[in-house]
Amino acid sequence: MPRARKQKAILQTTWQRAKNVLKNIYYFLPIQLVLLHFRKYQLLLIFWFILAATITGHFAQHFGAASLFLSPEYLGNFNYISMFLLGGAMGVYIMGWHITTFIIHGHRIPYMGAAKQTFLVYCINNSIIPILFLVFYSIVSIRSELYSEHAKPGDILQLQGSFYAGILIIILVSFVYFFRVGRDLLKVVVSKITNPSRIREIIPYDTLDYEIDIIRADSYLSENMRIMQCSELEHYHPRLLRTVLRRHHRNAITATIFSYIFLVILGIFGSVPYLRIPAGAGFLILFSITMGIVGAVKYFLKSWEILGWVIIMLIAGWMVKHKLFDLRSIAYGVNYHVQSARQPQYSYDYLQKLFTKQRYEKDKNTELARLENWKKKVDSGDSKPPLVVVTVSGGGTRAAYWTFRSLQYIDSMTRGKLFKNTVLITGASGGMLGAAYWRAIHDAYNEGKLNDPYDNKYQENIGKDLLNSIIFSMVTVDLISPFNKVYVNGYAYTKDRGYAMEQQLIKNTDGLIDKQIGDYRQGEASGDIPQMIINGTIINDGRKLMISAQPISYLTRPEYELNDTAEPQIDAIDFGAFFAGENPYNLRLTSALRMNATFPYILPVVKLPSQPAMNIMDAGLRDNFGMETADRYLYVIRDWIKKNVGDVIFLEIRDTREYEVRPISVQNGLGNMLYDPLFVIQEKWEAFQSYSDSYLKDYAPNDLNGKLHFVSLQFVPQQQKSVALNLHLTQKEKEDLYQSINYWGNQRAIDTLLQLINH
Repeated sequence: MPRARKQKAILQTTWQRAKNVLKNIYYFLPIQLVLLHFRKYQLLLIFWFILAATITGHFAQHFGAASLFLSPEYLGNFNYISMFLLGGAMGVYIMGWHITTFIIHGHRIPYMGAAKQTFLVYCINNSIIPILFLVFYSIVSIRSELYSEHAKPGDILQLQGSFYAGILIIILVSFVYFFRVGRDLLKVVVSKITNPSRIREIIPYDTLDYEIDIIRADSYLSENMRIMQCSELEHYHPRLLRTVLRRHHRNAITATIFSYIFLVILGIFGSVPYLRIPAGAGFLILFSITMGIVGAVKYFLKSWEILGWVIIMLIAGWMVKHKLFDLRSIAYGVNYHVQSARQPQYSYDYLQKLFTKQRYEKDKNTELARLENWKKKVDSGDSKPPLVVVTVSGGGTRAAYWTFRSLQYIDSMTRGKLFKNTVLITGASGGMLGAAYWRAIHDAYNEGKLNDPYDNKYQENIGKDLLNSIIFSMVTVDLISPFNKVYVNGYAYTKDRGYAMEQQLIKNTDGLIDKQIGDYRQGEASGDIPQMIINGTIINDGRKLMISAQPISYLTRPEYELNDTAEPQIDAIDFGAFFAGENPYNLRLTSALRMNATFPYILPVVKLPSQPAMNIMDAGLRDNFGMETADRYLYVIRDWIKKNVGDVIFLEIRDTREYEVRPISVQNGLGNMLYDPLFVIQEKWEAFQSYSDSYLKDYAPNDLNGKLHFVSLQFVPQQQKSVALNLHLTQKEKEDLYQSINYWGNQRAIDTLLQLINH
């Protein structure tokens, strides 16, 4: 019995010690602060979840957002400097987290006002979430650098060291400068702005605005990283403690103001390459500002916060309605300064009067004359020349890289015949970026401006990053200071991320596509270069916008109802004809390509000067593979083809498999049942269009007496499952795209094409 009692006493003592340890851990201030964040104002945790989901590819994966944080670029390179800048921005974001939560929750730990370095102590105790995120980030980024960027262990160590050096420097600067109360440059001004009593007459505070929710903490980490007991803090009058906390609030809000000013300055001088920080860094600074705004609204409005957000949204809506600012972009080169009364009316009645049967026939005859000129250039004697029509698919930089690789490879194999025998290039989105660059290179070569059109540097150029400049502009201009102006081709415009994308594209391609649409009119008309039709989707009503240097109204309506003059079915718009009074051929080629490749949210919707304004989005919404436009084109000129052309080669370049077997989705849960009806069209859109195109391929050959031959080149991933649809490619993705031309199916298709074009 004594032994049993002794064991029982030992167990009780052990259990009591365990309870005390757990109790000490539970009432340790860092733990209490983590629990507080999950218990109160969980909105701020969303920023951490977004970042974590982004770097793992679970958020904005199709836009390539993960690359902004895993392989940031500065001056076009991913290196230790870009990681250092990203680390500095991460330091700003972490300090923003501390600032905002301190402002919101500071009154719940008033005893911290008695600490020697109140804000420093708070940051130390509030660092569990940032530290866990940094550990998680390092694991993901090291894996990305190793497998996606093929970095060596020494390089990875340097990259990670640079990242954490950036964080450390910003945090040290913050504590040395911003949070020494006596050195606050804006002490007088900010103390007036940040005093809630100044707006007491406007917002009637009452007892609902004062939360009595002081969290219990028995111990905390001191500024010397020692565990101290809260009972050891000196006791001061609550009013004095609140005064100390308020002064720290003032300095905290000052840091947010400086962050905002910093982004405004970057936006103003964003054209200076050295000031263009990595886009991921800009996003982190924007997040810190957003958190600061959220904290300020909570701090000022207290229980009136929700009503305050509603009023803010109403004011923003009023400003957009009265055109004080506009979330849409513009097409650079077009004249937007025409009076509203003189702008074309985007209505069916106006379209009916504009796209008549007479205009149809006139533009068709113009195209036939162009084809006659082309035939003279490629005529090889008695045999009829083969004619090539090229269609390219959408798919961001992935499609651009694959399209360019395919065209360059085939053209080199045919010794230039592909370029000479191509009469039309059309398609959507990223594929058109690659095709436009390919045409520009060979046009410059024919003019004697280039020595070798097959130089591998051109392939490298089209694979350069576009996403960084777009996101940088979004953060520093669009969302922060959307009033910057720029002059292009004689007109003044608002500068936004659309302009940034165009400038980066021009830089990446060595200025070869820095031209207006009209610059290609003579070359196309004479048959020296292929005609290019750049499409867009008019989201006002679903019609297609077609941009070309040639008149193409014969593609705006089906031929079978030309004699039905009552209500013709006009399903497309000839850009040059419709905007004849707005200097349409002054449009920058890059603007046309941007309209054609408008990723939702990543690039802004483009408005065109009509009444009402015509709003343009990605061509892939209507026809992601260019099949509709090319099929109608061949049908219109079918009689000319029968008399003048041998084989007709329909070269389709896709950045995905045409008949890829996809896993069948099953609605086996509540989430699927709610999610699928909302997003099924978005997720299955490519499959829908592929199935529809197969019907067109069945019927199209019948119109050309068997002369039509379909040749399809498809990107088939070899090293990985797929390449993300975005505007940034990793080194591994580039290698996979480049080598896919050797896929047996593509080689067989190329052999078929070579036989047809050399026949």
